[in-house]
Amino acid sequence: MATKKAASNAKRAAKAAPAKKPTTTKVTTVKAVESRPSSVTSPRRLGWMPRLNRGPLLPAAVAEFVGTFLLATIVVTQQNQPLPLLFGAIGIVLIIGGISGAHINPIATVGAWVTRKINAMRAVAYLIAQVLGAMFALVVLNAFIGQAPDVSQEAAAFGQAAPQLFSAAVIPEGREWTLLLAELLGATILGFAYASMLRGLRDRVASALTLGSGYFLALVVAGTATSVISATAILNPATAISLQALSFTSVWPLAIYVITPLIGGVVGFAIYDLLATGSHDDKTVV
Repeated sequence: MATKKAASNAKRAAKAAPAKKPTTTKVTTVKAVESRPSSVTSPRRLGWMPRLNRGPLLPAAVAEFVGTFLLATIVVTQQNQPLPLLFGAIGIVLIIGGISGAHINPIATVGAWVTRKINAMRAVAYLIAQVLGAMFALVVLNAFIGQAPDVSQEAAAFGQAAPQLFSAAVIPEGREWTLLLAELLGATILGFAYASMLRGLRDRVASALTLGSGYFLALVVAGTATSVISATAILNPATAISLQALSFTSVWPLAIYVITPLIGGVVGFAIYDLLATGSHDDKTVV
């Protein structure tokens, strides 16, 4: 009897217990979605900003403005001497070379554009920045000179003159072609140095030494040639503005200090590219 009763109780417990449902595991596949850059890394484009945001053109142009301002200030305050320009060019390349390539001279910009190292948009932006930087240097230095006290009659009697900015010498009449050839030779040397600097821009120190040495050698050669006719070798159409060398009353200043250096710079770039062809990749774009 006890056995039958236990068996019946076990059957009732089995009927009372609910049957377990089979468990299923649902696997969901999550697709990777490419995240879009946030507004911090990709700012909203407005007006003329889209083109500039594709590359560092705007900061590069500002760097060219600052670099040319510094170079023009050195040229005027140090009377266009080769040694100060050597150290000045080295410092400027070290400061802004990683931003714009440190052209700081239309010779470099036009030469790089003609040899297809930069595009036309960048070349125009650099040229505008360089001209404005040189003009701003002249304005600032003139403002400082204007604050100098007047020279008394007693001091003037002893030969003391009022302070004035250094400016380029007047082009000697009948010696225009000598000055033009000196500018052409110096600009060719400087353009050669610029081509070498832009090609090896990854090594900032070497680039700075290359450009500083190029300025020194070019000014020594051109300055020696022009010293015999009491003229000034400039080798930079932008700093020619700071040295007040340009005049629209005659064609010679523009031909000597603007057109000739640009031609010489292009020749220097072309010679360097011709000699360096095949040595290693020469497609550096700055």
